[in-house]
Amino acid sequence: MVDVLPDDIGRFIRAVGPEPDDQLQEMDDYANREGFPHVGPEVGAFLRFVARMSDAERIFEFGSGYGYSAYWMAETLPDDGELVLTEVDADELELAREYLREGGYDEFTRYELGDAMATIERYDGPFDVVLIDHQKHRYADAFEAVRPKVPVGGVVVADNAITAAPIEFEKLLEYAVGDDPDDANEHTQGIVDYLERVRSDPAFETIILPLGEGIAVSYRVE
Repeated sequence: MVDVLPDDIGRFIRAVGPEPDDQLQEMDDYANREGFPHVGPEVGAFLRFVARMSDAERIFEFGSGYGYSAYWMAETLPDDGELVLTEVDADELELAREYLREGGYDEFTRYELGDAMATIERYDGPFDVVLIDHQKHRYADAFEAVRPKVPVGGVVVADNAITAAPIEFEKLLEYAVGDDPDDANEHTQGIVDYLERVRSDPAFETIILPLGEGIAVSYRVE
């Protein structure tokens, strides 16, 4: 991860935020040991907060890895809720299943192996919280696919909205101040396309938060 916050600010946010349970600590250790690009505890705690504030009953993830972000949010769901994980790597998805089962969240969790874009087409809404964290050039398409399934009061969160190798922040800044960035790589252009799409949608209000590698948070207002 390339955190956008200075180390001491990140440590402060983690220190005053909710305490990860032993399972989350183990998942963090796994990411650090294996170099797995998870969202980290600052973003995880924020996702839990969003799910709780939204009274979320159903959550969908575009890209779940080994279940780290899903585990943070799972605690907020009711027993009859639904948490949908999507992942193209069978080993990572199986690891997510093990972690969520250990946490007691297995019964309302769905583990979907394969392309998240195909998976979302098989699910009806509504989804109160959506996390987009897969291939950057498909972020805008993911938003289009899930948009009709997000109710008023629902939230869409996109990870890596500021930086994540090989995203070029200077190109994102050019876009933000009204310039047209030249020669942006596919990953950076994917974030630009996503931000253009959600910011132009009158049904959503979008802000960028400097947590983890940056997250774009879009709240459905109408």
